Amino acid sequence: LFSFIANFGSGAAVDLVGRRVFLQVTALVIGALALAAMKWANGFWAVFMLLAFIGATVNLWHPPAISYLSSAFPSKKGYALSLHALGASVGDAIAPLAAGFLLVWLGWRDASVVASIPVFVIALLLLLTLNARDKAVNAAQAKEKLTGTDYLDGIKKLLKNRWVVALCVMSGFRTMTLMGLLMFLPLYLADEMHLAPTAVGATLMAMQLGGLIATPLAGIWSDRSGRRPVVMAGFTGTTIVLAVITLLDNQMMLIVGVSILGFALYAARPVMHSWMMDITPPHLSGSSMSLLFGTQSAFNFALPPLCGLIADTWGLTAVFYLLAGTILIANLMVLAIPNSEPNAIKD
Repeated sequence: LFSFIANFGSGAAVDLVGRRVFLQVTALVIGALALAAMKWANGFWAVFMLLAFIGATVNLWHPPAISYLSSAFPSKKGYALSLHALGASVGDAIAPLAAGFLLVWLGWRDASVVASIPVFVIALLLLLTLNARDKAVNAAQAKEKLTGTDYLDGIKKLLKNRWVVALCVMSGFRTMTLMGLLMFLPLYLADEMHLAPTAVGATLMAMQLGGLIATPLAGIWSDRSGRRPVVMAGFTGTTIVLAVITLLDNQMMLIVGVSILGFALYAARPVMHSWMMDITPPHLSGSSMSLLFGTQSAFNFALPPLCGLIADTWGLTAVFYLLAGTILIANLMVLAIPNSEPNAIKD
């Protein structure tokens, strides 16, 4: 919820203030301070508020980061954003293991302080290496700064553009599919396939590894061939695998299937971000990404109770058919968006 709220303020700040590196550093510092403060948190509400700050900074980070990379690498934004997603996936893979060791050695309060140190280090590195360039770009564009009225007019155009709306809704259905998998695939593996916890972990790792391999390849392909064929290929592969995965009863085949699923599903993420940057002008880049992430969050609100109801009524297998349906809808919506139409919303 707090991520959803912070998301829109972040996009507006990017477009009106323009200090993208400063905004990224601010997000990292606030998140790191909240994480370190967990050591001294007493009671539920103290922990709740700190977690809310951490959740908010996640979405404070994305719009300025994606906007910065898109402007820095305009002809290779697909590849640049795929590396951005690759770094996130590597962090997702390493963080649980590192946190586990820290919890064993230090306990959760001291572990939170130690875990905040890398975040402060990255914030400092960004400030030292990228801030000067970002300030120079902002100084060069000082005469082009948006007024509040200009910004609101741009937002109205953004919301009226059918391609932007279609891309946001398509991304929402794709995120619903991913969220459903992350929530219900472990339950299916444990309850229906009767896999041991280590086997469940190995299968989920296979999905992440598939995504690690796919993202840079998808970024390069999208820069050369356009965004639509890459997204369609990823969504089609996801639909097929989701439809047949419940028919697999061999553990090795299941791991292979899940790795293909991760390859296909994660490949589309940075390409969709690049696609949004293609069809919106630079002065609305932050708000367009906020709209995209906000739509994804809104779609995710309804998913857990719906999937839970289906699982309780018809079993966990039926959830995968629902998820195949959501990604199929996303695939059909790809056809509503032009393959390459830079800055479709004119000034």
